[in-house]
Amino acid sequence: QVHLVESGGRLVQAGDSLKLSCAASGRPVTSYAMGWFRQAPGKEREFVAGIGWSGGRTYYADSAKGRFAITRDNGKNTVYLQMDSLKPEDTGVYYCAADSRPWDGVGLGPSEYDYWGQGTQVTVSS
Repeated sequence: QVHLVESGGRLVQAGDSLKLSCAASGRPVTSYAMGWFRQAPGKEREFVAGIGWSGGRTYYADSAKGRFAITRDNGKNTVYLQMDSLKPEDTGVYYCAADSRPWDGVGLGPSEYDYWGQGTQVTVSS
């Protein structure tokens, strides 16, 4: 079993930066692809960024390209999401997820992930 805990979400202003963390416990996620998703009120959960188990493969939603960066520290069993130039439309609950499939890819859909954190709220004011 994998337990994921997100942190770092808070209220910021448009243009600010924020770094989210996702700490894993219970089982190492060093061989798992990891992803960040977000869900705004009244909307479906959407993919934001993902990283392969080695850290050498990353994918981003178009809305995140050029502004967000996903990284991982397998020694700390932690994944990060650096978010720069934040916009009001980035507001939502950000979830960390782990994909336990034995592959070197990155899933883009929520159904491809086995474990989820409880989420952390990010609010960007204009």
